Order: sequence, then C-alpha cells, then structure tokens
Amino acid sequence: MSDLLLDINLQEVPDNYLAGAWRVAHRVVNQADPDSALAQATSLLLSDDLLQLVAPMLSETGSWAVSRDELLNRPYLRLSFPSEEIRALVTRLRRTADGARSQLNLYFSSGLEMQLDRP
Repeated sequence: MSDLLLDINLQEVPDNYLAGAWRVAHRVVNQADPDSALAQATSLLLSDDLLQLVAPMLSETGSWAVSRDELLNRPYLRLSFPSEEIRALVTRLRRTADGARSQLNLYFSSGLEMQLDRP
C-alpha cells in the first residue's frame, strides 16, 4: 500500500468522501476564539447525518451536511450544533489511491484553519 496522497477534485468530490472518523492533525486559530469547542477539538466523527465533536473537556453532538456554491461548485461543510451553526470551506482533500488514508483541510469564517487526518 502506498502512502502517497493524491489531490481530489473538489468540484467533483462525492459528499460521502467527507464522512468518517477524522483526527485533528493541525490547526491555526488566527482570530478565532481559542476557547471554542471547535478550536480545541481533537476529533470529528461525520457519519450519516450525525456529527460528534470531541475536545479535551467536552463532547458535542449535532448534524452535518455538504453544500456547494452555485458559481464554482466548491464544497462547504455545514456543522450544526444545538447552540450554533458553523460553515467551513473545504480547501483541500487528499486520499491514497486505495482510499485507506485521507487528509481534509477546512477554512472557517472565524479564521480557524484545520487539517484533519483519517487513517
């Protein structure tokens, strides 16, 4: 098995490529609230319509969906929690040829950037 990650065309990516158990590998908080659950998250589980966010002292459950802009068909990840709804632009998705490993980069309007890995 090769560990070479290949870029996936975001305009043609099936929504189910984003589903799965993701581990937060890297984040840049920028001007986002560093105390927010999202800024402290260690993992995200995206399954069916269920979203589970895990942070050191917190676990939140909600729902998720993929939406696309009309002009360029870019995917956005919409995360809905009981207290708020957050939208993130999917800036990069990479996978191994066999789909065993994936890497997902998200950019949130708060300025938070997040790299997620799925082993």
